[in-house]
Amino acid sequence: MRTLICGSFAYDNIMVFGDRFKNHILPDQVHILNVCFLVPEMRREFGGCAGNIAYGLKLLGGQPLPMATVGQDFAPYRQWMESCGIDGTYVTEVDNTLTAQAYITTDLDDNQITAFHPGAMGFAHRNAIDEVADVALGIVSPDGREGMIEHAAQFAAADIPFIFDPGQGLPMFSGEELSNFIDQATWVTVNDYEWQLLQEKTGLCVAEITERVEALIVTRGAKGSVIYSNGDEYLIPTVTPGEVNDPTGCGDAYRAGLIYGLNQGFDWETTGRIASLMGSIKIEHNGTQNHQFTLDEFRQRYETEFGSSF
Repeated sequence: MRTLICGSFAYDNIMVFGDRFKNHILPDQVHILNVCFLVPEMRREFGGCAGNIAYGLKLLGGQPLPMATVGQDFAPYRQWMESCGIDGTYVTEVDNTLTAQAYITTDLDDNQITAFHPGAMGFAHRNAIDEVADVALGIVSPDGREGMIEHAAQFAAADIPFIFDPGQGLPMFSGEELSNFIDQATWVTVNDYEWQLLQEKTGLCVAEITERVEALIVTRGAKGSVIYSNGDEYLIPTVTPGEVNDPTGCGDAYRAGLIYGLNQGFDWETTGRIASLMGSIKIEHNGTQNHQFTLDEFRQRYETEFGSSF
C-alpha cells in the first residue's frame, strides 16, 4: 500500500570541531561574539524528515511516496532516491531556490551549533494531496507552515487516514491550530519534549487527545516509547544498539516502522517494537540514510530481540 509522506528533504552538512566551544566563547563577551571554528572533518548527508522516513519504509518493503518541494541543487539527492527505488514523482523542484540545508557543528562535548536554511520548504503548499491516487495512508511531518496546514486539511477531506507528526515545526502553530490538526488526524506522534509543549499549547491531556484520534505515540529516547489507544497504554521497550554512533534521524526511522506496522494491520505492541528496532538500527550508523538490511534480516533481529516474530 502506498504511503504519502509529506515533509522536508534537506542536506545535512555535519562538521566536527576538535575542541570545546567553551574554550573559545567568553561568557562576558557574547554581545560582541566573533568566532571561527576550524573543522577539518566534514561530511554531507541526505536528510530531511520525508527523505528519512521514505528511506526507512522502503527498507521494510513499503511503498513510500514522498511529497516535498526542493531546490535547484537537488539532482544528487534525486539520483540517490532512484538508486534506492523511491518514487520521486511528487518531489517538486522550485526554480531559483536551494534545497533546505542544515549546517551542524559538534564539539568534543557533543554540544552543537546549528544553522538551518529552509529554502524550498517554504513552497510546500504548492503540492496538493488530491493530485495523488491510490494512497492508503499518509503522514504530515515537519515542512513549510502553510504546506502542513493545507496537507492535513486535504488528507482529511479525502478521507485518507494520516499521522500528524509536528516535530520541530510544532512551535510554529498556535494551540488552536494544533487542536485542529489533532481533530483532522488519525494518529499523533511526538517526542517527550514535543508532548510537553503540545499539552501546554492546547491544554489537552492524554484522554482528551485519544478521544479524537486512534492513538497518541510518545517517544522517550533511551526510555523507549509509550502508545496510548482506546484507554490502553502500551509501554514499548528500547532495543539496545550494538554501538551508539549518531542519534540524528532516529525519530524518522521510528516513524517508518510505525507506518509499516499500520499498513500491515499489526497490533500496537508489534508496531511499536518494529518502530523501536528501526530507531536502534539507525543509531548504530552515522547519517540518516546509511543503514541497510533486508526484510528477512530485520525479521531475524526482531525475533532475537523480542523472542517472537511478526
